[in-house]
Amino acid sequence: MTAGSRIPRDLEPRLLRAFVAVSEELHFTRAAAALYVAQQALSRDVRRLERELGAELFVRTTRQVTLTAEGERLLPYARRVLEAQDDLAAAFARAGGRGSAARPLLVDLNSQGLISGRILERARELAPECELMARYESGLTGAAAEMLAGRLDVSFGRYAGLEPALRSRLAQQPVRYEPMAVLLPLGHPLAELDAVPLGALAGESVYAGAGNPRTLEWTDLAHRLFEGRGIEVAAPAPLAVGPEEFGRIMAKHRNPVLAAVDFPAMPESVLRPLIDPVPLSPVSLVWRKGLVHPGLDALRAAAAGLAAAEGWLRRPQDGWVPAMDALIMT
Repeated sequence: MTAGSRIPRDLEPRLLRAFVAVSEELHFTRAAAALYVAQQALSRDVRRLERELGAELFVRTTRQVTLTAEGERLLPYARRVLEAQDDLAAAFARAGGRGSAARPLLVDLNSQGLISGRILERARELAPECELMARYESGLTGAAAEMLAGRLDVSFGRYAGLEPALRSRLAQQPVRYEPMAVLLPLGHPLAELDAVPLGALAGESVYAGAGNPRTLEWTDLAHRLFEGRGIEVAAPAPLAVGPEEFGRIMAKHRNPVLAAVDFPAMPESVLRPLIDPVPLSPVSLVWRKGLVHPGLDALRAAAAGLAAAEGWLRRPQDGWVPAMDALIMT
């Protein structure tokens, strides 16, 4: 990197990925969390990269981390190398050899009954030769880690709620501004209303996935929505899997639950849309950068077609959405 340094012929992509993560976060702890590695291992990889390049890439103090001039110079090259590696991996992520059919595409729909299921069904009609396999495990933060690890291909959710280091390795297509709702336990005073004004939740503790590491993007959206409105995010509750367990937990804790208007019916509760304003959950189709698969092409076409036909990306006049989400969805 300096005038007399020798660039090694073979740099491990892992070292470059560590460097890019720290460059984007400017914080070793957050970068390590984004890559799902120990901070000590991340620091070791960065130091090794600096030794191999013969250049200092970061200025580290007890208060901040900044890029050196050599680090700024390396960053665009490192990103291009990693993008090329992702493209190469995606090109060969098919079952069998030359001319064989594409491998099955694993798609996380988050929950049954949501618009993601409609998109999948339409994609299956568009590409009947592809095997599109559905699973239901809510939480885009959790799904992002699975996609980057190669255990999942596609998911749906709030892309803006992911950490920047995760977003840098994922691609997205806006799908819908989904109106939000509240799930109320039977007998709750607000359950008698056809629609619940947001202000009517003042003084309530509303469950929004707090404590679930897979749904950090949803909990963050709730904090942004509730701020300044006198609504609290409810403390963590046991993670209920299945309608029966959900109904039991709902009846026991009796906290309203923040949800989408398409959330499936659950026992011991009623779903009511939120109004004044209408809070919107920005939903994107999300996949690993470099993924090449005819099933993904079909999903993207299905999402675009349904969104256009049903006006999913039109924001209502009284709709609320965080500014950062609106920018990304645009």
